[in-house]
Amino acid sequence: MTIDWNAFTPWSALAGGMLIGIAAAIFVLFNGRVAGISGILGGLLRLPAGDSGWRIAFVLGLVGAPLIYMLAFSTPAPQIEAGYGSLIIAGLLVGIGTRYGSGCTSGHGVCGLSRFSPRSAAATLAFMGAGFATVYVLRHLLAI
Repeated sequence: MTIDWNAFTPWSALAGGMLIGIAAAIFVLFNGRVAGISGILGGLLRLPAGDSGWRIAFVLGLVGAPLIYMLAFSTPAPQIEAGYGSLIIAGLLVGIGTRYGSGCTSGHGVCGLSRFSPRSAAATLAFMGAGFATVYVLRHLLAI
């Protein structure tokens, strides 16, 4: 395995990780809720009375912040090496996994681990292990 040193950006990755952690801490301190994206988005689909305003603002922030960043800074063009069928299947599997796992990477991996939740530790180990195994099988055994 080699590192593409031209694409290696530890400082921006560190800054992004710190911003995610700070945002999750502020969210739980001021709102009393875990910043789990699947739960926030799922709550919009159920439309609970009086509970949709902050959810809409959160999702708009998730979509709007990268758009604002792209206006201020140049970003590399995304390169997706998969077809639409693969992307749709992957998206559906992620959605199904978040329902079975009662949360997503942001809920379990960021917020749950920071609260030392054993359930989140097990969920994070499971989805990270599944991701590693999937990449290994697809890239090394099937050479896709």
